[in-house]
Amino acid sequence: MKRKETGSKRNIESENKRLKETTDDKLQLDDDIQKRVKRIQKAFDEADLESNEKRTKSKSKSGEDSKNLESKPNNKSNKRYSLKDYKTKTEALDVEPKSPRDGMRLNRFIAHSGICSRRDADELIKSGRIKVDGKIIDAPGFNWLPGMKVQLDGKLIQPEEKKIYVLLNKPKNTITTTEDENGRLTVMDIVKNGLDRKGLGHIRVYPIGRLDRNTTGVLLLTNDGDLANKLAHPSNEVEKIYQVRTDKNILPEDMKKLANGIELEDGMIHADQIAFVHEMTKDEVGVVVHSGKNRIVRRMFEHLGYEVLKLDRVSFAGLTKKDLPRGRWRLLNDNEIRNLKFLNKHPSKAVKKPKKS
Repeated sequence: MKRKETGSKRNIESENKRLKETTDDKLQLDDDIQKRVKRIQKAFDEADLESNEKRTKSKSKSGEDSKNLESKPNNKSNKRYSLKDYKTKTEALDVEPKSPRDGMRLNRFIAHSGICSRRDADELIKSGRIKVDGKIIDAPGFNWLPGMKVQLDGKLIQPEEKKIYVLLNKPKNTITTTEDENGRLTVMDIVKNGLDRKGLGHIRVYPIGRLDRNTTGVLLLTNDGDLANKLAHPSNEVEKIYQVRTDKNILPEDMKKLANGIELEDGMIHADQIAFVHEMTKDEVGVVVHSGKNRIVRRMFEHLGYEVLKLDRVSFAGLTKKDLPRGRWRLLNDNEIRNLKFLNKHPSKAVKKPKKS
């Protein structure tokens, strides 16, 4: 019994000793951490002090440069200066220049204005014929910023307006015009607010061709006059696909007449392709035409005694209304724009028309 008590006492003393050593180690560790923190804080304080001294010296030097600059007479002579001179003057005035990302190279600005190519713009600049804000610039790499006035031989160069291309799935009861004196809904009313939200509200777009008030489907609007003329002109015979529903079944002989050609008041016209949309119904057809004549599809069916109840343009110049609900619009992507600009006349023009039966 006495041995057990002696052993327990030894164990207690040993444990107390271990705890004391652990506590001493922990205190020593805490003390080391505190010393490290103090050293780091001291280093930060010294760095801040050094930075403040440099900043004070920089401001003092900048102030002296400004005074020296103000003491110099203002020379308004028509002196040439380069991009390097422009940057030096800006820094001397202690004015923070706008980021180069806000503008573009001067030669690129001139080329984008439609005056000449970028290579020719380089020659114009080097020859001293270009002025920016009244100063002759001879460096093609000069950074033009919004608001700067650029002149060629004294004439102001206007930047070319950004071209945009809007594809609209036109709804019914909408006028294909920019404005209507009777207050009816126009295609511009549909796209205007959306263009404003995209920052394009200042660009005025126009519809290419016209769709009747009750005709729905694909309509293209743009401010690209050259492309609009190309697509709208009848001689270019741009492909258009319509879905037509009539008030009665279309007879097989009338389908042949539409394919072979019929005589209207303004000449012969025929459908390049025509077929029933559904095998079971004979009052709805798909029609492919290349004619740019006004209301041509409606007039073709009316000539044969049919009333068109529904006319929907499902494709225009290769553009479709896929994933575009009625009354909605979107901007064309780069590939679509490129395809329109390189659009050639449809090969069917070179194919002989079917002989009349």
